Amino acid sequence: MVKTMSSLMPEESGRRRLSSRMVTVDVYGQLAAAILRNDIPPASRVNINALAVSLGVSATPVREALARLESDGLVTQLHLKGYRTTDLLTQREIRDLWQFRMLIEPYGAGHAATAASPEQIAALQHEINSFTSAPTGSDFDSYQDFSDHDARLHGLILEVSGNDVITRAFQRTNCHLHAFRLAYDRSAGSATVNEHVAIVDRISAGDATGAAAAMMEHLAHSRDRLLPLAKGT
Repeated sequence: MVKTMSSLMPEESGRRRLSSRMVTVDVYGQLAAAILRNDIPPASRVNINALAVSLGVSATPVREALARLESDGLVTQLHLKGYRTTDLLTQREIRDLWQFRMLIEPYGAGHAATAASPEQIAALQHEINSFTSAPTGSDFDSYQDFSDHDARLHGLILEVSGNDVITRAFQRTNCHLHAFRLAYDRSAGSATVNEHVAIVDRISAGDATGAAAAMMEHLAHSRDRLLPLAKGT
């Protein structure tokens, strides 16, 4: 049967929508990497048209990617002036953000220890086993993968705790992206891996007190590793 123009249009339209989404995702990934590597410096104006030309795309996927990056806290929109990249965290902001984490994450780890199902324990162990050592070189992708693992593990622990409000609050901080901008190209240290293992071991053992304590210790060390990299007091 010969297809009419009208019968072809929905399929072609669907391909165009899929292609448009793929372009936006690709642009988002490239811009996010450039910001995280500080190739686009902190507190810099973002020229949408210049980015579109350099990436070989129209301005539309750049705008869509920037909107997503704004929700990540990596850019901010200026009234009638477009976008600029956000500043790096200061020492005060690190202290404030980690104080918030130290209020919710030990609580979440403790509850996870009593609430986790065997399947959830297996998921935590699988995530731990996906990174048995921290990156030691300067390869961006390795650090990005490790940062993603860190975010997944902390998010999964909060999900296992069963408190959706806490989980969403943690996700909105985008703390791992902000920490990555400070710590990229520096050794994350095997201490982080060991601390993660200790937390999951306590959760797996059903030890609520031990899991909360291990999480608190990990967050304190994480904060102290970041503070020397930030400006301010």
